[in-house]
Amino acid sequence: MKINIKDLNVNYIQYGEGKDILLLHGWGQNIEMMKPLGDNFSDRFRITILDLPGFGESDEPKRTWKIDDYELLLEEFVEKVKIKKPIVIGHSFGGRLAIRYSARNPIEKLVLFGSPCIRIQENLPLKVKILKGLKKLPGMNSFGEYMKKYIGSRDYKAASPVMRQTLVEVVNEDLSKYAREIEEPALLIWGNNDIEAPLNEAKELEKIMVDAALIVLPGTHYAYLENLNQVINILNNFF
Repeated sequence: MKINIKDLNVNYIQYGEGKDILLLHGWGQNIEMMKPLGDNFSDRFRITILDLPGFGESDEPKRTWKIDDYELLLEEFVEKVKIKKPIVIGHSFGGRLAIRYSARNPIEKLVLFGSPCIRIQENLPLKVKILKGLKKLPGMNSFGEYMKKYIGSRDYKAASPVMRQTLVEVVNEDLSKYAREIEEPALLIWGNNDIEAPLNEAKELEKIMVDAALIVLPGTHYAYLENLNQVINILNNFF
């Protein structure tokens, strides 16, 4: 199904009956990445999964978006499809969006999979330090785009120009202040070998949230899929 929000066609699916579960996929992903979860709960919950703008079958934003833009679209989407106080589940970028949404709107519970929230300065490789330093020199502004392509993530390299800049905007904001505002129970499920969202960030996130618990599973950034049956059992107890 598609719905028009903020002059964008947003693709989504909604199935099952009961209390609402809202599933938010990661950057570069789509509905299919969250459907294995939704399918396991549709016998007693109403499941809603959307392709976030720029992904799947949803339109790409017409300009660079920030996390605020995604959050405002999500608020309007929730209202239009009549979702009431959902359990919000997000992976990676979808988890960042879930944090922003949950800090401003009524939810039942929150589940985050490998969702980078707190920006922790790490020791950068010498190559990266040199490239970043060069950009600061007079006359080197044009070097910035080359630098991003050279040291950028796979997601950045694969994106369109608008989505590349959007990625820069949405990943650079520290969401700590929003995480602290969430009072509802939150479950953090992380892979012990998650490179994109390192485990030390999850531990810090658990500390700052009002009512959060961290569960570490063997696996990567996609540990929720790599341990799907175990995650389903954990969520059944949490719900």
